[in-house]
Amino acid sequence: MRFASDPAFAVDDGMRVVGWNDGAAKLLGYSSAEAMGQHCSQVLQAFYPTGEPLCSMLCEGRACLAVGEKWNMSACRIRHKSGEMISAGISTLVMPPEVRQQSAGDAVAVIFLREASGVTVAIAPISPLRIFALGQFGLAINGEGLDVESWKRKQAAVVLKCLVSHLGRPVHRERLIEWLWPEADETRGWERLKVTISFLRAKLRDGGAVADTIETVGQSYLLRRDAVWVDSDTFASLVSAGWSLLNEGDLGQAQARFEEAESLYRGDYLEDEPYAEWCAEERARLREIHLELLAGMAKCYSEEGLFMEATRVCRAALANDPCRESFLRALLENLVNLGRPDWAEAHYATWCRSLDEEYGFQPTHETVQVYQRLIGDRAIENR
Repeated sequence: MRFASDPAFAVDDGMRVVGWNDGAAKLLGYSSAEAMGQHCSQVLQAFYPTGEPLCSMLCEGRACLAVGEKWNMSACRIRHKSGEMISAGISTLVMPPEVRQQSAGDAVAVIFLREASGVTVAIAPISPLRIFALGQFGLAINGEGLDVESWKRKQAAVVLKCLVSHLGRPVHRERLIEWLWPEADETRGWERLKVTISFLRAKLRDGGAVADTIETVGQSYLLRRDAVWVDSDTFASLVSAGWSLLNEGDLGQAQARFEEAESLYRGDYLEDEPYAEWCAEERARLREIHLELLAGMAKCYSEEGLFMEATRVCRAALANDPCRESFLRALLENLVNLGRPDWAEAHYATWCRSLDEEYGFQPTHETVQVYQRLIGDRAIENR
């Protein structure tokens, strides 16, 4: 690999960097010492050309390499260490099992990078339609982002969002008409919906989606769960798996699941539809799961003695939900364990004042007891 003319690096079966050549260092700005042992998503930080994240820890490339298939992407954007975005292409070389056995290292694949000017278009393996619903809505398939913003029929994307929010469940056409065209009568609304569904199916088919991604079920439409990958669906599954592992005492694997889930959470569910009633319930559910994720991460970090990381997570949770006192109590514990009771005291005072001014609330008896146990004597001395 070090003799390759292109920038290249090797990864193990966990997608962690085990080899890094001079070309990769020059292109991305990371030295070999900085890159080795990092997850490839941390050094690539790649995005589809249309802006959707390519490098979550559950990328298409990882799925392909896991089954021994090559994976190529004709064009994407990769973040340099400096923060600058670079247009590049990606190709892979998967090592056959016999080569892996002969090699003393852990490498299972080599990933080659080329700046966009030298990229040749390659066809990626068939993969499900990837739907990004956390944060800005986006679509990608076979290594290419679909430019939803350029669709002439803007309501086609809204129909797809509605179906995503009811993934795997039929949505009656009357509900879709009511959500999209509440002022239209039944006949006019039905005509609009038929044209919009036809346009949507054509766009997905032209982009490479499997046939019947959207099924007609009587007078309803259904987005097939087996034909798509949805980030919010995977996010919820990872958080659930993380808590199961944490309850079993497997901190390392629990933390890995939580960090994978965190990489997927780019923002609120369908944040570009802030007033739509049809996704409000799912948005609220995923916000709660996000808080569960943060609680799990804080617990993992704290039990591993990573108190600074735990405080970061607790602060993020309180920014999302200032009234969630369990995170305040965890923050105080971790700040004291970090050797900064002064920070804990200052944060508690600020939080109490904000809670009173914004909501007219006072801390619960449980929170006051935790505070007094941790820094009560210090607070009295400082008065």
